[in-house]
This record gives sequence, structure tokens and C-alpha cells, in this order.
Amino acid sequence: MSNTSNLSIRIPKEVKEQMKDIDDVVDWPDYIRAAIESKIKETKRKKAARSMDAIRSKTRYGEFDSVKSIREDRDA
Repeated sequence: MSNTSNLSIRIPKEVKEQMKDIDDVVDWPDYIRAAIESKIKETKRKKAARSMDAIRSKTRYGEFDSVKSIREDRDA
């Protein structure tokens, strides 16, 4: 059994012809695979950032005084 799946896409004929013109320079399956993986990583980072922003917006600013906490730890 393989760990890969097949994906089919439709592209304009003109694009396919242009791809054929540079087949010797570009490995299209590797290029497309890398582009998809990059988009997945980018989307996950954006989703995580939105999640952190949502959590951050629920917290109240100004309740924790880091300077005071550090001074208390040093004095202890």
C-alpha cells in the first residue's frame, strides 16, 4: 500500500502547453506537491494566529505587573 493519493486538476490548454515547453527545467509533480505543502503550513500558521488573537482578546490587559512580580521574587 502507498502513502500517497492521486489528485487531478483541470487547467487551460494554453497553460498545459506552456508547462510542456519547460518540462526539462521544472519537475511539475514536485513543484505542485511543495506548493500544496507550503499553502497548508501557511494556512495552519494563520489559523493558529487567529486562535491566539481570539484568546488574547478575552484576557484583560493590565492585571499582571511583571516588574512588580520580578521585584518581589528578587526581594524574597
